[in-house]
Amino acid sequence: MKHLFVFIATIACCFFNTNANAQRGDSLSIISTKAALNQINQRSIDKIQRNYALVGERLLKADKKILYQLENREIFLKKKLTAKDSLAANRLFKDTEEKYAGLFLKLEKPVLQVKASSLNQYFPHLDSLQTAFHFFDNAGAKIPGMPVEKIQQVKVLSNQLKGLQAQLQASTDIQIFIKERKQLLMDQLAKYGMSDQFKKINKQVYYYQQQINEYKTLIRNPDKLAEKALSVAQDIPAFKEFMSKNSFLAQCFPMPEGYGTTQALQGLQTRSSIQNLLIRNFPSGNVNPQQFVQQQALQAQNMLNTIKDKANKLGGGTDELTMPDFKPNNQKTKSFLKRLEYNFNIQSQRSNAILPSTSDIGLGVGFKLTDLIVLGVGMSYRMGWGTINHIRISNEGIGLRTYMDIKLKGSIWISGGYEQNYFKNFAQIPALKDFSKWQQSGLIGLSKKYKIGKKTSNMQLLYDFFYQKHFPQSQPLLFRVGYNL
Repeated sequence: MKHLFVFIATIACCFFNTNANAQRGDSLSIISTKAALNQINQRSIDKIQRNYALVGERLLKADKKILYQLENREIFLKKKLTAKDSLAANRLFKDTEEKYAGLFLKLEKPVLQVKASSLNQYFPHLDSLQTAFHFFDNAGAKIPGMPVEKIQQVKVLSNQLKGLQAQLQASTDIQIFIKERKQLLMDQLAKYGMSDQFKKINKQVYYYQQQINEYKTLIRNPDKLAEKALSVAQDIPAFKEFMSKNSFLAQCFPMPEGYGTTQALQGLQTRSSIQNLLIRNFPSGNVNPQQFVQQQALQAQNMLNTIKDKANKLGGGTDELTMPDFKPNNQKTKSFLKRLEYNFNIQSQRSNAILPSTSDIGLGVGFKLTDLIVLGVGMSYRMGWGTINHIRISNEGIGLRTYMDIKLKGSIWISGGYEQNYFKNFAQIPALKDFSKWQQSGLIGLSKKYKIGKKTSNMQLLYDFFYQKHFPQSQPLLFRVGYNL
């Protein structure tokens, strides 16, 4: 009886100790998770959410645009082929409308539960970030004193990242469809001498792929807020275990049972056994087995790096690229704001009998129409310096500018523009309303653009066609220096 009592007491102690350790572990996990969430303020979560929402919107817009373009192009091709062979047209373009309708539906309602086995393209950072906020979402409700608004924000962001992964999957499926469909049409329509009809399709698909690559680059290269959110999650021991079971990478490559224990190593070849096997395969003794393996691994690595470099030069990654049969405009796929360039320039003029020494300080913004053409507007302020004997700063005028730069060769550009200038001393803004005192300038000349550090600088030599009409008459040649802001 005494022994039975001791046995029961021992079992009870073990149970309570195990339970206490589990509770202690849960408490430590809650404390560390709460500390991590406190490092990520609600404003940061909101900004991360807006950034990824913007990427998702642009991705959806690009996918829809290419589908509309290709569907309309197929309708046009069907009409062209019908005139030559109506049976072939009906066979080739059968169910076209239904196919595109299904793709549009896939974009509008992507499957949120993306399986790792069906994943066509893997984004490590997105997987880690989505898993991190999924962890915070699950753990947030267990944390006492955590603001409800913050928990809700975390939940919304977790679902949004999951939706973005599903959207990327749908986008990849569309790219695969476009590749296969384009190849099928090219093979079939070539029989009817309609290969030239694909120039426009190739152009549309090329620019679409460039856009998608830009958006994927944004996802692969996160901002500082997203990196911080991920770094604080990685410091939580419980997150590492959660990551090993719930990420896409873990689903693709699940950890074996007992990983990290001596039992998991049973049956595996040891380093010495592999070395003995290599020695038996090189009986002559002229070859060092270890050195041979290292050389082969190095050669394989060099070959992989060469292939990777070639792929990156073509646009990068694992995406199937459409090679352009035209000279592409690299600005076409950029957003409006990324196509803007801001510039500053200055020109000076010595004093004469009527005017003091002056400096025209100009600010402008240009829009890159193509890689070779920039259109812009700007304004200038003319500051008077007085004379050597009497230095005095004064308001000597203001101007409005339009300009165009066309690349000629290398770093040389042809520059031209039209300007309206008020070249009178003024003390108050209402004086500028006297439009009779404004003078026009028509400029043409050359610009030299060059790099100083990370900034692009330029020098301009311009000829003013209307210099003789100015009062007082100005100089015909203008020399300006400046740089892009």
